[in-house]
Formats: sequence, C-alpha cells, structure tokens
Amino acid sequence: MLHTVFRLHPNMDLRLCLQVQCQQFGISSGAIVTCVGSLQSATLRLAGADVLETREGPFEICSLVGTITTDGVHLHISLADQHGQMWGGHLCEGSPVYTTAEVVILNLSQHQLARKFDPNTGYAELHVPQNG
Repeated sequence: MLHTVFRLHPNMDLRLCLQVQCQQFGISSGAIVTCVGSLQSATLRLAGADVLETREGPFEICSLVGTITTDGVHLHISLADQHGQMWGGHLCEGSPVYTTAEVVILNLSQHQLARKFDPNTGYAELHVPQNG
C-alpha cells in the first residue's frame, strides 16, 4: 500500500496512535503527508530544550510533519489556540485528540529508513541507506 489514511477519535494520544497505526499497517518507513484536527492539550519539546512543555488547549492542528522508522518517529507540529496564536515543536506523548485527527501517511518502506546516532548533533538522526 502506497499510503494509509485513518481518523483518530477524542482522547486518543496523537503520537502513540500514529506509532500504533504504522505498526498495524506495516509501515516501517514513512512520512506524514497531512494531519487535520485538534488537540485537547499538547506536550512538546521546544527547539534546543531538554524539558517538555505541556499547554492546555484546545488547539487546532495547523500542520504535522515528520518521518517514521522502526527506530522511532520524528514529528513536528504547529498548533493555534483560540486566539490564533501559534505554538509548535517536537510532538511528544501526552497530546490527546480533542475532536478528530485525520491523518495521511505515505508508505516509504521500500527505502528502509532508520535512525542512527550522529556524533555531530548528539541525536539519533535519519539514515537513508544507499541503494545499489
């Protein structure tokens, strides 16, 4: 299957459910194409931060992008509050869906994406094996 489309329901943890859906659909390498919906609250890791920040919503999901590997997911989210104020960062567990989250994932399993430690950044970064 080239792509997977699904809907998450209220109270479902967005990050956890994305990981579970990828396992259930056999997506070992993938990319988030789109996600439209809302969150009750959001737990994010902000740029350069070591601690997580949780804010109460509701929030509209303005964008969700990221890569999926068997070694983990790397997801960035942009959110807007009821005043249109934007907030974003690395999506973490503890971000429950408010009304819905409609998700489309592109299956890139033919590329066998992985995450490997990069001594230059100090993080497990995306590794794309060279084919042939």
